Amino acid sequence: MTELQAVLFDMDGTLVDSEKVWDVGLRELARRYGGELTAAARAQMVGTSMSESMDILHTDIAQPWRDPDASVAWLEARVEELFAEGLIWRPGARELLAEVRAAGVPTALVTATRRQLVDVALATLGTSNFDVVVCGDEVDRTKPHPQPYRTAAAALGAEPARCVAIEDSPTGVASARAAGCVVVAVPCEVAIAEQPGVTVVDSLELLNLAALRHLAAA
Repeated sequence: MTELQAVLFDMDGTLVDSEKVWDVGLRELARRYGGELTAAARAQMVGTSMSESMDILHTDIAQPWRDPDASVAWLEARVEELFAEGLIWRPGARELLAEVRAAGVPTALVTATRRQLVDVALATLGTSNFDVVVCGDEVDRTKPHPQPYRTAAAALGAEPARCVAIEDSPTGVASARAAGCVVVAVPCEVAIAEQPGVTVVDSLELLNLAALRHLAAA
């Protein structure tokens, strides 16, 4: 039987309901520029890098000439304020993470969010809950490229094929699949289609450590 060597968690929309916090910041930014962010553009941003999200936003409000760095700086400062007010755990997330940790299975947080904001989020998530943290500004290529998950697995001394990655977005799922991980998708803001190598569940409340071990052994 294949042994489960590690569990790799996405952050936004998977462990914490922070996509709604990002939603507030992004809509405020669009209005600051005199525009209105469309639902289609917002959905397209889920799981992407900051630079990609800013390109989408600027195009959506017909202001592609905007400086992405200036937009990122304003948005991150605003979202940091919102993160500091506290984040809400996704259903079942805290319990699953606690069970995995109690069993001594190595864990990593693998996120496209940048380190400055992740450190704020860790006040809710708990720094001690993760052996490794891989942030969007700490890798050369972010999701959907496999580098974030490969980096996390390597740092844990684990084989990607013996790691279960838990994601909420198509972009994140693509990254984890490309890295060779066993993937569990828990859709939050965007639907995820059934596909080979991906187990889709409605909620983390439906998962436990035994289920993750079973998936790793399949």
